[in-house]
Amino acid sequence: MARPRTPIGTFGTIATSRTVQKRYVARTRYRDWDGKSRHVQVTADTRAAAERALKKKLAERDLFQPGFSGMTADSPFPALVSYWLEDMELEDRLSRTTRLLYERNMRTLVLPFFKEVTLREIGVARCDYFLKQLAKQSYNRARQARVVLRLALALAVRHEILSRNPMDHVSRLRRPVRTPDVYSWEEIAAIRSGIRTWEQREVTAGPRPDGQLGQIVEVLLGTSARIGEVLAIRLGDLDLDAPIPAVRICGTIISRKGEPTHRQDHPKTARSVRRVALPSFTLRAVRERLEQIRFTHPDALLFSTRIGTPHTTNNVRRQLRDVMDRAGVPDVTPHRFRRTAATAINEIGGLQLASELLGHSDPAITREHYIRRNETVNPATAGYLEQAFGRTA
Repeated sequence: MARPRTPIGTFGTIATSRTVQKRYVARTRYRDWDGKSRHVQVTADTRAAAERALKKKLAERDLFQPGFSGMTADSPFPALVSYWLEDMELEDRLSRTTRLLYERNMRTLVLPFFKEVTLREIGVARCDYFLKQLAKQSYNRARQARVVLRLALALAVRHEILSRNPMDHVSRLRRPVRTPDVYSWEEIAAIRSGIRTWEQREVTAGPRPDGQLGQIVEVLLGTSARIGEVLAIRLGDLDLDAPIPAVRICGTIISRKGEPTHRQDHPKTARSVRRVALPSFTLRAVRERLEQIRFTHPDALLFSTRIGTPHTTNNVRRQLRDVMDRAGVPDVTPHRFRRTAATAINEIGGLQLASELLGHSDPAITREHYIRRNETVNPATAGYLEQAFGRTA
């Protein structure tokens, strides 16, 4: 009968011998995770010490086995980063934009702190300290670092390089209390006036403004769409002759390093694809833009450069900021129009309607990040309290 093989992760009989230097060697054969049996030995001053040291070494070897990646718990953290980035490319589950964002956050936020340590040395305390120090600088940076560090270490656990993910036990990051900033009616009037003054100014050099900046602002405010979604609107997405004129939000503008700016045929999420009715002020701005367009193909962009190529979102942000700085209106950003529109809809039509307009999958996201809470309590409470506790004499 054939002798049974030693199970993976176990060892055979421990043999000890004495060396010429009068020390003791304890040795055995250990069957590693790859199925191969290898000699493992330890030298100590006494027989018992050698056996204890060998068993300790075997226990550590059992906890951290080399995976198919060739890495072990003693591999440096940068090796895991490279392996993780390669795994993301092979899995191809995330969009390229998200992968590039994750890579940037890993290389700029996480890697500088962990580059000199091995995977075995990355424990809960080290991760917790790292995130708390980063949160002192910026909550958003700490949140982004937490995401990529958790994902990389989770890969090490799945591939049996580590036995656990230390990120599962770090303390929660505390989000700073922040009220979503929205524009008041007076600020909206000042923004419109500032853009109009800039577009109508006397131009001594270069082309005159073609009105797109002001029209983009009206579409932002009238649809609550993201700036990339507004810049991705095609002529074929417009339905202006319907009983209720509307636009279909179904794409976004992407600018990646090393690639030309282009239109992506889907927005941020599947829920973000939506058909939005246009208020009169937005419809008027769209019609003004259509009168100026030379490209009439359904796939032509509503807003584009003079040669028909997409605007980059950063260029529109920069131009809007420069124009508003001249007008003396600070802190004007495209996303703030999105929060302003959402807050207005929430106050008039409720949270669910505001969430639908924004294209959110969960109204809780809308409430937490986009809606400015109305501090005014219904004045009817005064009448009710008067009825309950008012003086009769």
